[in-house]
Amino acid sequence: MNTMKRIIIIAMVALVSGGAMGYGEVYPANNDVRDTESLQRGAQLYFENCVGCHSLEYARYNRVARDLKIPEDLFERYLLDADRPIGDLMTNALSPALGSQFFGTEPPDLTLVARVRGTDWIYTLLTGFYKDDSRPYGVNNALYNNIGMPHAMVNQQGLCAEAPGADGCQEFAFEGSMSPDEFDLAMVDLTNFLDYMGEPIQLERQRIGWFVMAFLSVFLVFAWLLYRELWKDVK
Repeated sequence: MNTMKRIIIIAMVALVSGGAMGYGEVYPANNDVRDTESLQRGAQLYFENCVGCHSLEYARYNRVARDLKIPEDLFERYLLDADRPIGDLMTNALSPALGSQFFGTEPPDLTLVARVRGTDWIYTLLTGFYKDDSRPYGVNNALYNNIGMPHAMVNQQGLCAEAPGADGCQEFAFEGSMSPDEFDLAMVDLTNFLDYMGEPIQLERQRIGWFVMAFLSVFLVFAWLLYRELWKDVK
């Protein structure tokens, strides 16, 4: 199966499953992919907390290092496993069989999650974990009910005693190493990184788009003048 077919299938499955799950309310992430420092912090969070289960298999490490202005030697030293070439695709060692055994389903690749779900969905999911002893990992999620994954950043956030709402977590079952504001900023950074991953060229696309619109505006003037000249003698 070629790459394009795989992308289409992932998007279709995600959209269908999203409708079936009946997700809760989402809250704005207010991320900004122009903020390189935020992207760098988000990349660090991803590699520290997410890469063990979730791949980014449609991207390469060296492209991410270049776009995020991280020197390759520092990227290899702090973010990349010693046995991985920096030109590799961003896959992980978790097999589909083990993923299904541990979580009930294979953890999804996250390269396109921002394109399929949107950044507000990602941010709300990341900040929506709360204590639920009835679940296998002792947590549930306010956005994604009966979620199969554990709270990967529970040590940083702590664990909400009840489902958080628009104002965030009001009571903690236990606290983490970060304050609520620090954790919220961290999840914006992680959301920002996943937004970049979904379309690494989006800033360039937007920049080129302004030039295209400017060209079309100038062309419109000449097209209108030509139209007037050609039709001036037509009664």
